[in-house]
Amino acid sequence: VANIKSQIKRIRTNEAARLRNKSTKAALRTAVRRVNEAVSAKDASAAATALTDAGRKLDKAATDKVIHKNQAANRKSSLAKKVSSL
Repeated sequence: VANIKSQIKRIRTNEAARLRNKSTKAALRTAVRRVNEAVSAKDASAAATALTDAGRKLDKAATDKVIHKNQAANRKSSLAKKVSSL
């Protein structure tokens, strides 16, 4: 266990950030799953709506540096390709 004051604070800060990132990533997985479910059900309107929501969440996660901006772009592209195939 750290006994340096600044390191104790970093441990506390890192834990808060980890929990925040965990929550954001879980929301991302849910949004992506909704798109995939709509695509597999061949529901174009639901897939388009879910894609908009997932894209927004991916961009927000990239802005907050939870995921890399290129990873967000790649995931959005992949989802858009699936939706446009309907």
